[in-house]
Amino acid sequence: MTVVGAADRPAPPEARFHALFARHYPAVFGYALRRVGRDEAGDATAEVFTVAWRRIERVPAEPETLPWLYGVARRVLANQERAARRRLRLEARAAASPGAADEAPGTARVDVEAALLRLGPADREVLRLAAWEELQPAEIAAVLGCSANAAAVRLHRARQRLAGEMTREVPS
Repeated sequence: MTVVGAADRPAPPEARFHALFARHYPAVFGYALRRVGRDEAGDATAEVFTVAWRRIERVPAEPETLPWLYGVARRVLANQERAARRRLRLEARAAASPGAADEAPGTARVDVEAALLRLGPADREVLRLAAWEELQPAEIAAVLGCSANAAAVRLHRARQRLAGEMTREVPS
């Protein structure tokens, strides 16, 4: 007969969630903050932890927890971005008037942020995961839902495209 001690029992969901929240809130908030700014980062982070609470039984154990939370945050932010684009399109259609003035061309400048914005969303995300979150390819793979090799290849190609955009002169 095996006696199960208190240390052998899994933590109740509430305790597990509180520990997860206390440990990872700053990192998840920082992830969102660097992508959308302070106002929207709080909402996005709250939504990430709401998902974590609802799926607490499916949240992986450490050290896979933070990459899993980043993956949730990535999807939350993508949903917010899609909603914002829909609002902007609706506003643009409502405010559209014939003969709107074209923007005046500016001077050419090499700007990392501008070069990053000229990349596709997938390239921007893999570069941000590597630079801002300081994740390794295996961790990036967990966030993106791909293999470590695929993440390493995506990161390499995104870095090449960013370098190409940095050398390209574009009017601002």
